[in-house]
Amino acid sequence: MRFATFNVENLFARPRVFDLNKWNEGESILKAFTDFNSRIERVTYTQANKDRMKQLLLALDVYRVDANGVVRRNPTRTPKWAWLRANRGKFDVEHLDIGIEIVANSRYDWTGWLELVKEPVDEVNTRMTAQVMHDVNADVQAVVEAEDRPSLDRFNQDLLGGRFGHVMLIDGNDTRGIDLGIMTKGPVEILSVHSNVDVPDPTAADEHLFSRDCAEYLCPAPSGTTVRVLLNHFKSQSGGGGPKRERQANGVRDIVDGLLKAGEKNIIVMGDLNEGPDGQGNPAEHFARLYDSTSPLVDVFSLPAFDPGPKPGTFQTCSPTNRLDYIFVTKNLATKVLGGGIERHGLWGDPDTKSPPKAWDIYPGIESPEQSASDHAAVFVDINI
Repeated sequence: MRFATFNVENLFARPRVFDLNKWNEGESILKAFTDFNSRIERVTYTQANKDRMKQLLLALDVYRVDANGVVRRNPTRTPKWAWLRANRGKFDVEHLDIGIEIVANSRYDWTGWLELVKEPVDEVNTRMTAQVMHDVNADVQAVVEAEDRPSLDRFNQDLLGGRFGHVMLIDGNDTRGIDLGIMTKGPVEILSVHSNVDVPDPTAADEHLFSRDCAEYLCPAPSGTTVRVLLNHFKSQSGGGGPKRERQANGVRDIVDGLLKAGEKNIIVMGDLNEGPDGQGNPAEHFARLYDSTSPLVDVFSLPAFDPGPKPGTFQTCSPTNRLDYIFVTKNLATKVLGGGIERHGLWGDPDTKSPPKAWDIYPGIESPEQSASDHAAVFVDINI
């Protein structure tokens, strides 16, 4: 099985209307969207107002006109422009004979809004992100910095051709919506999910330990055994953050120790831990408990079967201190590692230079740092399990 981790740097979706080639093609849609949302805030819905709202929802693909000229709800799960969200009360009723009737007479009769349809940003950098995942071809792919599950699933369908049969993402603690997701190939199901999002920080009871989460996913292996995959994205280096990352590393170690004590055997820890080695051959300063002599974990970069390629790092210039992305395996799995490496074809390198990297080749379609798949390379490991 191949396991991989890739920080995609905000795999955000955006409203489909913004992807139109010309502004005037989307302007009418945005005007209809704005007009409808302003009208639903009125205290009283007059008949003229209802008629106008019906026209706007037709333009936004929320409603449709059937073969008999009757306005009905659009039954599709993927409307072209917008969804109508109605959470409380009733906004409309669909009759068999006359079709849609807007029954709400006031903003106080219902709670809801109109929401623009989103899709993955289909530009060079997003296509390059997809190309990296295509070339890595992992059975279990960790995705760092994805917006939400629908966006990640749409990315899988639209840009990866549905390569992964299972897509899951748990909302974490980061209010910016940069979360951790997992995608697995069809035969590799996600048997169970466990979140550690609420684990308290031991130094501050009112704060969470993990900046996003340390989500646990149980997946089956071809041999019939199971693998517990832990996904992580530690505190960024902005403002330092070393002590916080140390507590997070200790938290991961405690989780792994607890899983092993409970009878788990095969555990893999993956993600962007946001701190690299010191450049002198020593592990990251704040990850001591992941590396000490009592640790059940092995950094795959230390294994002879793992080939990092021309550079030791995974971030930007890929210097020794820029190895921010990790895969750890339990010692029993370390003996079964057949290979692994770093996929850098989507990585420009130094974002401040106009020249592509000299140490590794990049995809032909990347002509500037902005077109890179990410500032991070993908890391993968092959395990005979």
